[in-house]
Amino acid sequence: MSVFLALWRRELASFFLSPIAYVMAVFFLVVEGFSFWYLASALAMGSTEVTVMSQFFGTLFFWIPFFFIVPVLTMRLFAEEKRSQTIETLLTAPVTDLQVVLSKYFGVLSFYICMWLPTISYAFILAVFSSETAPIDFGPMVGGYLATLLIGMFFLAVGLFCSALTRNQVVSAIICFAFMFVVFFAGLLHPYVQSEVVKDICIFGSSVMHMLDFSRGSIDTRPIVLYVSGTLLVLFGVLRVLETRKW
Repeated sequence: MSVFLALWRRELASFFLSPIAYVMAVFFLVVEGFSFWYLASALAMGSTEVTVMSQFFGTLFFWIPFFFIVPVLTMRLFAEEKRSQTIETLLTAPVTDLQVVLSKYFGVLSFYICMWLPTISYAFILAVFSSETAPIDFGPMVGGYLATLLIGMFFLAVGLFCSALTRNQVVSAIICFAFMFVVFFAGLLHPYVQSEVVKDICIFGSSVMHMLDFSRGSIDTRPIVLYVSGTLLVLFGVLRVLETRKW
């Protein structure tokens, strides 16, 4: 455990010392802040029976930064180690491949969570400074953040897998972005699919549909199992990719 914690602190510190990570964090908070302001302004002129936070996770402004921050945060994890030829030094140290994979994964996941933490204050800011909005509905708020965590866990694991496949950070980011793009639009194509089987698969695997359901406070255990098992499967794939150096 001490080895894992040391590696995890190393990975987390690398994010807080990276200018790219700060640029992405600022970009993320600016977009999400604008989304919050826009929704608050729109709802202030209309119905106050719904809360801003219940609509916050279903807008396009939620997905725009999401598509950029995940590939950018994960592209350097293994690709940079390979490019700088420090991967062999790391993997020949008295650490296991599993500890290396988990430390890199939980390092980027921790930074991802830190990026989202300031947005929790949005609902309380609105409640303090506005008397015309509905009270905070913690059901949709908790559901939205739970879905954000689950979807982020899965796509960050995919980004880690893409980074383990190549030594080029740009290639890693493009592969991760392409995968997220396909998953995103596959969920939106179900109204146009004729086959009921394919339509059910599109709906069941749609991150957009899951986010909309969770942000309404409708928490289903099936997406939770899907994202947790998918994350574990992808991390297992990362471990197998690292072990190919021994073949």
